[in-house]
Amino acid sequence: MESPDQRPFSGAQWTISAAGHEAVIVEVGGGLRTYRHDGVDLVDGYQTDEVCPGCTGQVLAPWPNRIRDGRYSFGERVQQLPLTEPERHVAIHGLVNWVPWRLLEQSEDAVTVGYDLPPQPGYPWPLRLVSRWSVGVDGLRAEHEVTNIGGEAAPFGFSVHPYLQLPGVAVDDLVMRLPARTRLLVDGRLLPVGATPVAGTEYDWTSPRRIGSAELDLCFGQVIRDADGGSSVSLSAPDGSAGVSIWADSEFGWWQVFTGDALIGERHRRSVAIEPMTCPPDAFRSGKDVLTLKPGTTWRGAWGIRPGA
Repeated sequence: MESPDQRPFSGAQWTISAAGHEAVIVEVGGGLRTYRHDGVDLVDGYQTDEVCPGCTGQVLAPWPNRIRDGRYSFGERVQQLPLTEPERHVAIHGLVNWVPWRLLEQSEDAVTVGYDLPPQPGYPWPLRLVSRWSVGVDGLRAEHEVTNIGGEAAPFGFSVHPYLQLPGVAVDDLVMRLPARTRLLVDGRLLPVGATPVAGTEYDWTSPRRIGSAELDLCFGQVIRDADGGSSVSLSAPDGSAGVSIWADSEFGWWQVFTGDALIGERHRRSVAIEPMTCPPDAFRSGKDVLTLKPGTTWRGAWGIRPGA
């Protein structure tokens, strides 16, 4: 039996592998700690004795990103959330990223984990979250279900926070394709104050080009969707020798891109967080693309990571 000081900071570790793909899912937050293909780390993960840095690989629910002052209205009630990013006076990234998820099912190439979110101050609605992570010839796939197990309708949003990388390729040199027509304008607290088209500006990556010196912590909208209603963002090496892409299904209409400039030490600008989101930042206040989960209903969404751009 392992002693308490030997237990990984991120709790139990569940490794899945198939066809040269391997990922590690963790108990704390139920998120993605590592993902590699043929031994190459395509996700900038973290060690078992490390507190998850920069929300790496975390599941963000029941809202992604920031809520101004942690305060919002739903129905006829005003809610006040704890300010989990106090320096910006906001509530950030939901309520499930630091809690222990439980193992529901496990096989060699897939693992399913779950968490029951209890009603609490600021979010008085119970939710049941289930995530199935799998790997196969097409890469990593994550399928999420969130069910309202209470008796009242609940506001809801969802995202995930993987950092993508190509080892040996600097962020400045990564060639990115980002299929979005607009970006949000933000204030000094990184909260949205408007939106503007990207066409013809330095923020237009609808055609692949280098990230260069751009410092990004921005949300992009009016996603240009594929035939199946989903979309994908890709990163590739300048010479095209390597690449990685992240896809999301039609439930996700926003992409947040963060080039890691606010991170310290070795993680500073080492990889790019590319986050599919169902709604933009501060959505609980603006109402933009907030989902209303009625009692007994389930939201489902899927996304994944593929080698190659």
